[in-house]
Amino acid sequence: MHLDDRRRELAEAMETQGLWPTDSPWVRRAILDTLPRHQFAPDRLWTWNGRDEYVPVDRGRDQDAWADLVYAGPEDSAIIQILDGLPSSSLSCVAVVAVVADMLDSLILEPGQRILEVGTGTGWNAGLLAARAGVGLVTSVEVDTDLATAAGRRLTAAGLDVAVHAGDGNAGWPAGAPYDGVIATYAVDEIPWTWIEQTRPGGRLVIPWGRLGHVALTVADDGRSATGWVQGLGMFMPSRGIDQGREHHAIRGHGPPDRTVHVDRGLHALTDVNLLFALRVSHPDIQITTEETAEGLTVRLHDGVSSWATAVIDQDGTTAAYEGGPRQLLAEADAGRRHWEERGSPGLWDFGMTVTPEGQHVWSGAADAGPYMP
Repeated sequence: MHLDDRRRELAEAMETQGLWPTDSPWVRRAILDTLPRHQFAPDRLWTWNGRDEYVPVDRGRDQDAWADLVYAGPEDSAIIQILDGLPSSSLSCVAVVAVVADMLDSLILEPGQRILEVGTGTGWNAGLLAARAGVGLVTSVEVDTDLATAAGRRLTAAGLDVAVHAGDGNAGWPAGAPYDGVIATYAVDEIPWTWIEQTRPGGRLVIPWGRLGHVALTVADDGRSATGWVQGLGMFMPSRGIDQGREHHAIRGHGPPDRTVHVDRGLHALTDVNLLFALRVSHPDIQITTEETAEGLTVRLHDGVSSWATAVIDQDGTTAAYEGGPRQLLAEADAGRRHWEERGSPGLWDFGMTVTPEGQHVWSGAADAGPYMP
């Protein structure tokens, strides 16, 4: 199948699922016409082999398999780099276009503004920024020299004037400061103060936080703080160098569980993205995934170190729950759920963040409400 046919099929899937952003029609035009995905995909991509590792897929050896990854389903990203056995950079899934557009809207990006992007990756997002901001107004920083060089070439080939620099994205790019806005393409747990320092008073920062949602912050008039609200959900790669910890299956192992656990039907609430975000705030080291199957709901929790839990709720409502390791993760998550309910079950968009040189805190309802903690 020709690449244009695959692009058209994916565009139609986006349309059917309502994933194209209605408030930013220029993004759709840029993706379909100016910045098609395959122009920003390297010749080697990576895919999970279904067992124990990621394996390469080379365009020169298997054009169809490569194209399948570039133009996969709307929810599927194309992994472009593996470090230490784990993905470290990707061409974002097309469904993330909706997130990207939301982030650009949150940035309040207008033509003529000077923008700093941290995390160039393939250069695709930098291209979107440049298509909106204008010639010579976007600076992008990428920690990986090879990725930075390749992205610069792709952007030049697409006719876009973006200054791509190899460097530590967390340090920003002070030579071009102050910026009207800063946008990150990777997730951080702690917002680097350098990004705020390099943004003018009244300027905006849009940053994926905790790999689950993104926040939009406005720099105060005195430049000594930045405050704003959570804007939406979106999964992004973590900042380079962050220890992602062990995955659930590695902690679980193949032996029997340490204990059988009694849980109530409150476990069903873990399918609520609002609760999942609240737990990300109150219990940041617990990673939770849910999977709906024909048999029922499976919930997996782990702390990335030594504790895990799995609960399966069948169609009849019967629950089988097991744990291993020193922590009782299901009880901790349930305590976080009760705290969330006691606070009025705030939704994702009820949360916000304030950042100062001394640190950051997440709040719910109002910036002066104090940290959201159990």
